[in-house]
Amino acid sequence: MYKNLFILFILTEVISCESQTKEQMTKYPYTNKLTSETSPYLLQHAHNPVNWNAWNDEALNLAKKENKLILISIGYAACHWCHVMEHESFEDTAVAKIMNKNFISIKVDREERPDVDQVYMTAVQLMTGGGGWPLNVIALPDGRPIWGGTYFKKDDWINALNQLATLYKDSPEKAINYAENLTEGVKQSSLIPLNTAKKEFSQKELETAVKKWQQNFDTEMGGTKGAPKFPIPNNFEFLLAYATLNKASDLNNYVNTSLTKMAYGGIYDQIGGGFARYATDSKWHIPHFEKMLYDNAQMLSLYSKAYAATKNIFYKKVVFETAEFLERDLLDKSGAFYSSLDADSFNNKNELKEGAFYVWTKTELKSLLGTDFDLFADYFNVNDYGKWEADTYVLIRNKSDKEIAKLHHITVTELDAKVNKWRKKLLDFREKRPKPRLDDKSLTSWNALALKGYLDAYKTFNDQKFLNIALMNANFIESKMLKSDGSLFRNYKNNTSNLEAYLEDYALVASAFIDLYQVSLDQKWLTFAKQLTDYSFIHFFDESSQMFYFTSNTSANLVAKKIETDDNVIPSSNATMALNLFKLYHYYSTTKYLEVATQMLHNVKSQAIAYAAGASNWLTLYSHNLNNYYEIAIVGAKADEFLKAFNQLYLPNTLIAASKTDSDLPLLDSRFNKNQTLIYICVNGACKRPVETVGEALKLLKQ
Repeated sequence: MYKNLFILFILTEVISCESQTKEQMTKYPYTNKLTSETSPYLLQHAHNPVNWNAWNDEALNLAKKENKLILISIGYAACHWCHVMEHESFEDTAVAKIMNKNFISIKVDREERPDVDQVYMTAVQLMTGGGGWPLNVIALPDGRPIWGGTYFKKDDWINALNQLATLYKDSPEKAINYAENLTEGVKQSSLIPLNTAKKEFSQKELETAVKKWQQNFDTEMGGTKGAPKFPIPNNFEFLLAYATLNKASDLNNYVNTSLTKMAYGGIYDQIGGGFARYATDSKWHIPHFEKMLYDNAQMLSLYSKAYAATKNIFYKKVVFETAEFLERDLLDKSGAFYSSLDADSFNNKNELKEGAFYVWTKTELKSLLGTDFDLFADYFNVNDYGKWEADTYVLIRNKSDKEIAKLHHITVTELDAKVNKWRKKLLDFREKRPKPRLDDKSLTSWNALALKGYLDAYKTFNDQKFLNIALMNANFIESKMLKSDGSLFRNYKNNTSNLEAYLEDYALVASAFIDLYQVSLDQKWLTFAKQLTDYSFIHFFDESSQMFYFTSNTSANLVAKKIETDDNVIPSSNATMALNLFKLYHYYSTTKYLEVATQMLHNVKSQAIAYAAGASNWLTLYSHNLNNYYEIAIVGAKADEFLKAFNQLYLPNTLIAASKTDSDLPLLDSRFNKNQTLIYICVNGACKRPVETVGEALKLLKQ
C-alpha cells in the first residue's frame, strides 16, 4: 500500500545529472538504444555510458540468447532520487563497464509501463518489505526476479552487481531456485479467489471499517499520523460522502481539517497553485517538489466537491489556482495534459537542486515586496515555522485570512487584494528562473482524471472555461487515444502512440465519459463508456475470479499477470471498473453489469474492511449497496437548466440521466413531453411521481 511506497534516504547534497561528456564517450564507447524513444524519462538516460535498452522483445530475447542476467531499472522523469542514482552510477564509466559486461540493462518508465513496474515492485516488496523509485531489479534471462531494491549508493551498487554476476556464473542453480520461489510469491500475491459465500453487506460492517481507519487519523494536522504525509484524494472523497450520508460531524471535521492544512502547507504551491506529490514532514510543509498531473487532477475533483458540500470559499480559491497551474504548465494546445514537472531545477549557482524553483530567501522577498514584507512574512511564515535549509523558506500558512486581517488591523477584502498582488508579482519573478523539466508525454488514464477534475469543477462553479477545457480534453482522448477497433492507446507524444492501454486506462476513461454525459447531455459519451467497458470484458476479464486483469490478453506475457485491487494515489482499476458497471447498470438495465460489480465487491470485501485506507473506492460501492442510490431522470426542454442546478449540489448517492428530446435510455424512454420538463426521482428504475421543480425533487430525495 501507499504507506510502504517510499524509502527516504538522506544525502548531503543534490548532484547534477549531466550527460556523458564527449571525452568520456571517446574513452569508453557504448551502445545506448534509448535515443529513439519518446519517453522523457528514457531520453534522460539516452547518453549514459550504459548499454540501455527499452523494455521490448528485442532486449528480452537478447538476454536469453546471451544467457545474461537482466538489470531492470525503473523510474520516472520527475523522480528526484532517480536523478541522484543516475549521476552517481549510470553516468560513471566504471559502473557502466560492469553493467555492460555482465547484464542486459533495461530502462523502464514506470508511468508508461505500470504493468512492468507492478510485477517487479511486488518482488522487491516481498524481498525487502518496502519499495520506491528508482526501482532496481536483477532477473534471470527469462525475466524472473532474483534480487532488487531502490536507491543504491555507487559502492553498494558495484558490490551488489559483482556478487550477482559471480553467483550466476558459479552457482546458477541457486539463482534459478530463488527466482522460482520469488516469482511464485509474486503470482500468489495477485490472486483474488472467487468468494462463493452468501453476499451480505451491512452498515455495521462499513462502520467497523471506518472506525478502524480513524485510529490512524491526524485530527490536528489532517491526513494520517506522522510523516511522510501523502494526499490520497479518493480517500477524502469517500470520507466526505460517508460523513454527509451518515451525518458524522467528527469525520466532516477531519476531512475539512485535512483539506485546509494541505492547502495551507508547503505541499501546495502558494504562488503558482497546484500540489506537490507528498510532504516529508508531519505539517505538510516540505514536499518532494515534483508536481504530477494525477494528483492535481484529483485535487480539482476533491476541492470542488468539498466546496459543493460546505460552501467554504477557500476551497473555491484552491480549485481555481490549481486549474491555473494545470493550464499554465501542463496543458497542450491540443487539449492533452502533460504528465509532470520535475522536482529539480537549476539554482542561481547553476546547480541542479531539489525545490530551487519554488523556495525563497528573505533578501529576495524584501526586495520584491518592499513595505508589504512584514505582512507577507506573517501570512506565509517567513520565520522559523516556514524555514527549510540554507536560509531558504517554503511558504506555508497556519492562520486564516480572518485571523491575519484582525492581527494587522485591515479588512479581509484588503488582505485578499494584497495576497493576489503578491502572488502575481512573485509568480512573474519566479517565471524568470530556470524551470523544472517537463515530462511532456500524455497518458490516457491521467488525462481521464484531468477530464473528471474539470467536469467536477464545472458542475460546482458553473464556469464555462472548465467545460471548454473538459471538452477539448475529451475530444483529444477520442481522436488520438481511441482506436477504430474500440481499444485505447496508453501514451501520446509528438503525435505518436506506441503502447497498448491497461485496465486503468479503460476504467478511468469510461468513468470520465459517464460524468461527461451527465454534464453535456451528449449520449455519445455514455455510449463510448459502455463500449470501453464491453471491450474490457472481452480482453481483460477473468471468468474464474470475476475480476479484471491489469493487462490485456493481447499484451506480451510478463512473468506474472496482476489483478490490481488496491486504491492508491491513482484509484484501483478494478474498483473503478466495478463502480462503472454499477452506474452503467442503472443506465442500461444490463443485469450482467450489476452481477459482476457485486461479485467483485464481494471478492475483496474482507480486505477492504480490514484496510479501508487502501479501499476507499470499494467502500464507496459498498455504501451504494447499502443506501438508496437515486436515479434523477430529467426530460424536457429545460433539462439543461435543471441539470445545472442539480450539479451544483452535493448529492453523493445520485446519478443523473437527462435529455431535451426523446431518448432510448431506459430511464428516459417514453417520458418526453414537449410541453413540460419533468423530473423523476427513481431507485432501481422505480420512480416516484414526476415533479416540475428542483425544489420538489429535493424534497423527494430527502424522503
